[in-house]
Amino acid sequence: MTTPARYDVVVVGGGFAGSLVARALGDGGWRVLVLEAGTDGAEDATHTFQTTVAKTPTSALRANALVPSPDVLDLAGGPGGYTATGYLRQTGPLPYSSPYLRVNGGSGTAWTGLVPRMHPDDFGYHGVGRRWPLGYDDLEPYYRAAEREIGVAADVDEQREGVGLPFPDGYVFPMHGLPRTYLDDVLAEALDDREVSDPYLGGPTSLRVVGTPQARNAPPNRAYDGGRGFRPAGHRCAGYASCMPVCPEGAKYTPRRTQARWPSTVTLRTRAVVHRVARDEHGRVTGVAFRSYEPGSAGRHTVEEVTADLVVLAAHAVENARLLLMSGLADGSGQVGRNLMDHPALLTWGLTAAPTGPYRGPGSTTGIEGFRFGPGRRVRAPFRIEIGNWGWVWALGPPDRDVDELLAQNVFGTDLRRRLGERVGRQFALQFEIEQEADPANRVTLDPDRRDAFGDPRPVLHYDLSDYVKRGMAAAKRVSDQIFALLGAEDHTAYRPEPGMPGYFEFDGTPYAYRGAGHGAGTHLMGASAADSVVDAWQRSWDHPNLYLVGCGSMPSLGTSNPSLTMAALALRSAEHMDRELRAARRLTVTDVKENAPS
Repeated sequence: MTTPARYDVVVVGGGFAGSLVARALGDGGWRVLVLEAGTDGAEDATHTFQTTVAKTPTSALRANALVPSPDVLDLAGGPGGYTATGYLRQTGPLPYSSPYLRVNGGSGTAWTGLVPRMHPDDFGYHGVGRRWPLGYDDLEPYYRAAEREIGVAADVDEQREGVGLPFPDGYVFPMHGLPRTYLDDVLAEALDDREVSDPYLGGPTSLRVVGTPQARNAPPNRAYDGGRGFRPAGHRCAGYASCMPVCPEGAKYTPRRTQARWPSTVTLRTRAVVHRVARDEHGRVTGVAFRSYEPGSAGRHTVEEVTADLVVLAAHAVENARLLLMSGLADGSGQVGRNLMDHPALLTWGLTAAPTGPYRGPGSTTGIEGFRFGPGRRVRAPFRIEIGNWGWVWALGPPDRDVDELLAQNVFGTDLRRRLGERVGRQFALQFEIEQEADPANRVTLDPDRRDAFGDPRPVLHYDLSDYVKRGMAAAKRVSDQIFALLGAEDHTAYRPEPGMPGYFEFDGTPYAYRGAGHGAGTHLMGASAADSVVDAWQRSWDHPNLYLVGCGSMPSLGTSNPSLTMAALALRSAEHMDRELRAARRLTVTDVKENAPS
């Protein structure tokens, strides 16, 4: 296929944000080219995942040596610290532990499907990190638009009362909330309205188990959209316990669902690795250059160029920063690549007093919200508690590990089945997602010595956790101890400097270990001033008026919510601004032609 020389818009990245921006602008009649570095990649994802030995977020996709994706298996811990191999070079005291996918659909191809909104309090400033240049009210209409596009299942009254989120009168989610699991009910019965103490707060905090909004198909709500209802795409969630990374039923949203709705004005090219964004002498970007390759070509490629009125980078926080640094763009503030954030997740795990039947339903259907807000976040990082439905999978690995352990003890036959049922049937885990503040020392730079298959520098990550985050983890562990006591559960949590815990550290003499939640953010964050931020509140570069940097990389803070829904809302809001700017420029051009026409 021959690529036309010019488009109205070029979008770099076919993931969550890029797919939404492309659809919005395509619906506006603009000619949009989407360039995706990875392959289409997900046609046989379910089979690939089922046949792989190590079940990680990247294991559903065939390896692409030319455009590799960082994997959790690239990291290993030990008594001397951690080691990092693979695509990313890491130089920080602690590892950046989150993978991301370089494939069509991006990390939205293999995600948890949890879509809570950020709380209004998350947009405020609490004495650490950065300020948002917009508030919840600015984003609220776009939250609703994103919930329609994704197809969100939740109970609006529960979100209003249990989380404290404001919604317009009469609003309901497109689909009813997913049913709770039996484990959710057991925990709610034991914990609701009970109180625990936080070591950094003066008073107690009340517990309540609250449903988590899901990007999974549930019964449509007939009251949605003023009574017009909602027609979901794909099958209804069947409760598979293997829907991370890929849902066998297609009940979970992925960006491919949005891509299927693209109008004919949007063109997708995969295997197109953008390596330079071009600009003119006036500071406006003019287009991009990319490397086109075939699988198995050992790095052989052709270089193509395309011009556009507007360029949108939507290639993940790390890859956006890498491309900006390679192009020498948008860094008037010196903040490109800085402020890399994630949700470092502290896991605790144990056995309930009676069987609770784990491995039913999505990975998490409920959480505990009471530690997200309030004065405590001024002295320690806030956190949200996810109640995990999948036993000890994320903490230690799948139940195969239990089988191996019992076989090593010469337990076989009926006794093996009985003891496995007794152990696996009582497993549960709590996942504490800790907010990490923006810190300019956590950053992405370029490695001049290690290059990818096309000769471009690979990213270097320097990452650490502040004492603010570590105090959040210490508080989370104390809260976990009290929850386990209220449940009468056996606590099997143990943090050790071993290969499976590269995020191991000690704080105030106590051991901890964290996992990456896959919520990479920062690196081109938004602000109110060009002096200390990379983009404005529209995710537009301060330095280049027709360059937009969309995705979690723009977020000044993450709060404690999974960020995909907020990223989607921001992308839709920015797409409206792009449309206005394109139309204004088009009107200006037509006016100039008329005024300069011969009389």
